[in-house]
Amino acid sequence: MIVTVFRNRLRSDANPEYTERLAHIAALAKAMPGFVATKTFVAEDGERCTIVEFADEPSHRAWATHAEHGQAKQRGREAFYSEYKIQVCGLLRSSEFKQG
Repeated sequence: MIVTVFRNRLRSDANPEYTERLAHIAALAKAMPGFVATKTFVAEDGERCTIVEFADEPSHRAWATHAEHGQAKQRGREAFYSEYKIQVCGLLRSSEFKQG
């Protein structure tokens, strides 16, 4: 399992184009072989954190180098984000608990 943690802050003028592109890129990621899950959280101070999981490194690499994803990353730097940090991590351990 490869986990990407994408922390970012949007520029004040990022919407509505950002919202439209995000929906398209999220759908594209979900259709990629090896995609597991994604979830985005927004903190009270406006920082956003998206966690994306892929089954393995080759699947993650295919997404990271996908042409449309590359164009979206470039547009993000140009028009959407005031700052961001990306961390790509390998899973060391996993456990789950579900009541009921």
